[in-house]
Amino acid sequence: MIDSVSFEISDADRALMRDCADRAETLGVIGTDIDARISFEMDMTATHANGCPMDFARLLAADDFNFLHDVYGIARHLNRETGELLDMFRPRFARKTGRAA
Repeated sequence: MIDSVSFEISDADRALMRDCADRAETLGVIGTDIDARISFEMDMTATHANGCPMDFARLLAADDFNFLHDVYGIARHLNRETGELLDMFRPRFARKTGRAA
């Protein structure tokens, strides 16, 4: 079990994640207030740093349908106490691992 949620990601990943937040804001997924933005960034960072590394570059380049699938799926399935995704949800733009890489 994870003692606390990690928010440690590389500067390069953080920059791409923030570009994804910009896109989510443009699409109306998150509001323009700072609380909505922070919440989105925390969800994406927690997902990335706690067991489901994201390929933010591929997510950013995705069409709207697939982008929204991952964004809404993370928001719905993220355990905010552990940073882990629940209900066997795996984002389409999670980094490939193992034999799939």
